[in-house]
Amino acid sequence: MWMLLGERLGQGYFLYQDIIDDNGPLSAGFFTFMDLLFGRSLVAYELVGRVLISFQILYWNSILIKFKAFSVNTYLPAIIMAALFHFSFDLLSLSPALLGSTFLILAFGQLFSQTVLQKDTSESTLLIGIYAGLATGFHPNYIVFLPYMIFTGIAISSFSFRQLMLSLVGYFLPILLISVFYFWNDGLEEAIQIWPLTFLSEKYEYQSLLSWLYLGIFPLALAAVGYFMATVLRGSTINQQKQRQLVLIWLLFSAAEFFIIKKQAAYQLVILIPGLTYLITQFFLNTKKEVVAKIAFNLLVLGLPTIAFWYWHLEDSDSDYFVTKSETNYTGDILVLGDDLSPYLSSRLGGPFLNYRLSKLYLGQERDLREKARLFQMLQKQKPTLVLDPNGDFEKLMRQFPALEVQYRKTAAGSYSLKPLP
Repeated sequence: MWMLLGERLGQGYFLYQDIIDDNGPLSAGFFTFMDLLFGRSLVAYELVGRVLISFQILYWNSILIKFKAFSVNTYLPAIIMAALFHFSFDLLSLSPALLGSTFLILAFGQLFSQTVLQKDTSESTLLIGIYAGLATGFHPNYIVFLPYMIFTGIAISSFSFRQLMLSLVGYFLPILLISVFYFWNDGLEEAIQIWPLTFLSEKYEYQSLLSWLYLGIFPLALAAVGYFMATVLRGSTINQQKQRQLVLIWLLFSAAEFFIIKKQAAYQLVILIPGLTYLITQFFLNTKKEVVAKIAFNLLVLGLPTIAFWYWHLEDSDSDYFVTKSETNYTGDILVLGDDLSPYLSSRLGGPFLNYRLSKLYLGQERDLREKARLFQMLQKQKPTLVLDPNGDFEKLMRQFPALEVQYRKTAAGSYSLKPLP
C-alpha cells in the first residue's frame, strides 16, 4: 500500500484530496521520494528501514549513557534493542510507524535531558514539541504523545507554564505547516474531513494479539523483573527515578495507542522498543546470578530472532497482510474496492480509493449537493481502466452518479471496464 501511495502521489496527485488513505502526510511525501528514487524496490525499503533502525539504536544508547540512566556506562541497550527489532520481519522494513518513531525517540531523548539539566531549557522543550509534532505528521496514531508530553512535562519534568506553552507551540508547528500546504493546494477542507475518519474506520486485524503474546512473553517478563529490581532491590538517584517514571508512563501510553490503530500488524510495536530496552537492561545489570544472566541473554539475543523467524514462517499466510500472486495478470491503472491488493502487483493504482475500509466509511457518509459534486470530480479526475468491485461499492456509486454508467460497462461479476472514447 505504501508503494502504491508513493507511486500515485508521484504522478501529481495529493493525499486526502485525490487519494483516500490513512497514512500521515509526511509519510506519504517520504514514500513519494522513495518511489522517485527506487520505484517498487523491496530491497530499498528494507535497507532504508535498517538505516533508521541503526540510527535509533545508536541514539538511544547514547542518550542512556549521556544522562547516566544506569550506574555504569554500557552498550548492552544497543544489543538488546537490536534483538527486539527482530521480533517480526515487518519491524525491520520501512513503515510509517518506523518513520514516526524515529522522531519520537528524539523527543524521548529531550525529555530525558529534562531530568538532569539545571538551567533554562527553552530549546529542549521546544524540540520535544517539534519532534512529537513531526512524529504525528508521519504516523497519526502517535497523537498519543501529546497527552503524554503534557502529563510528564508537568508531573515529572516540572514544566513551568512558559515551558508547557513552548512545547505545545512546537508540537502544533509541523501540523500548522502541513495545513498551510493543503490550503495552498486547495485540499485543506478534504484533509479536515478525512483525517478524523482514519480513527473511526474498521480495523485491519492482520495479526492477532495472541500471536504477539506468544513471542513477546519472554521479553515482557524480563522487562517486568527488570523494573522490579531497579525499583525495589537497588537504590537509584533522583534523576534515575524520574527517567524510570518517564519510561513506565511511556509504555502505558504506547499500550493505549493500540486501541486506536487501524492496522494491527507487528510493525506498530516499534513504539514499545525503547522503553522495553531500558527495563530489560535493568534486569541484566542488576542480576547477581551470572548463569541466569547468560541464559536469559542468549535466549533474548539469539533465541528471539531465530524463534521469530521460524514462527512467522509457520503462521498461516492466508491473510490480507500477505499479498500473494494474483490469478490474473492485470495491467494499466486499475482500482480495487476490496481488501485483496494482489491485482496491483502487475498494475498501478488508478483511482482515489487506496485504503478500502477508510474509503468505505467515506463513501457511506451523507452528502449534500456540493459534497456529491466534489466526490464526482474526484472520480472524474482519475478514471481507472478497470474497476474490481467484489463488494458492490462501485455499483452503488454508479446508481448515485448515472454519468458513471455511461463511462463504464460491466464485463464480469464485480468487474467494470472503462468504455473506449467514441
